[in-house]
Amino acid sequence: MTTPTRRLGIAQLSLVGTAPPDLVSIAAQAGFDFIGARVRPVTTTERPYDLQSGSPMLKETLERMADTGTTVEDIEFLLLDGTGQQNGQDQREAWLQMMEAGQALGASTLTVACADPDLDRFGDHLAQMTQDGKGYGIMPTLEPIAYQTVRSIPQAVTLAQRAGCRIVVDALHLNRFGGTAAQLEAAADLVPLIQLCDGPAAPPASRDALITESRSERGVPGVGEFDLRAILAAFPAGTAVSIETPSDNSVAALGELAWAKHLKAAADSVLNTAASNVTALSKTALSNTALTGSSK
Repeated sequence: MTTPTRRLGIAQLSLVGTAPPDLVSIAAQAGFDFIGARVRPVTTTERPYDLQSGSPMLKETLERMADTGTTVEDIEFLLLDGTGQQNGQDQREAWLQMMEAGQALGASTLTVACADPDLDRFGDHLAQMTQDGKGYGIMPTLEPIAYQTVRSIPQAVTLAQRAGCRIVVDALHLNRFGGTAAQLEAAADLVPLIQLCDGPAAPPASRDALITESRSERGVPGVGEFDLRAILAAFPAGTAVSIETPSDNSVAALGELAWAKHLKAAADSVLNTAASNVTALSKTALSNTALTGSSK
């Protein structure tokens, strides 16, 4: 079971080739409380999942959620690049369709990232998305990503406050763009969800390698050099945690359910260790800590 104060889920990227109905069942068997669902593919090579109103997949997903008690916390993923178009579709139309699917699934947030070089324009789009989301009960969460335009916690906070939305923190990107615990503590009220994985302290050498690491081969929580304890300690105990740990090689070797169970056991160990040590960590010691290496 998960720790009493943190709800624990598994992100779609951890099993990106697993359809949402099956991900719900696997998450339940592994002991997770919720999933994140990709209601729109991020790349052209990803398998698309039709979760729009009236679709057979939506119906099956909802049935399995009802059977297992597993919920959908967040939906993803939209990269706003300023062109107004994505895969031939108007981006506002895309996010409205995503919000419709998210509402049907009972999700509360929609993850968005910024590839737009014009941050004023992006801020306007994010504000429009936030306004639109009110009608669906969906809050946009801006994720700073190491290889995109918005690549720091302070940038994300400024834009989120302007738009009236929130942000999501990913342990991988936080380490890759050099975020600090002090920045996390300052942003804690804006963060409904933390995404956990692990990895080596040294970043990949190129943007392409950063992308490959992010999408295909992250480290299991607790077996790398990220200071996950410091990340968790920066947030209230009730902040939800989603395990976003894709590993194409591990899924191929272990299978989907075994991989999910492995991630759950690893996450429980990290969360339990963090909970048992949190009283021993002073905010003074954390405030300027680099978020790599110090917990290993």
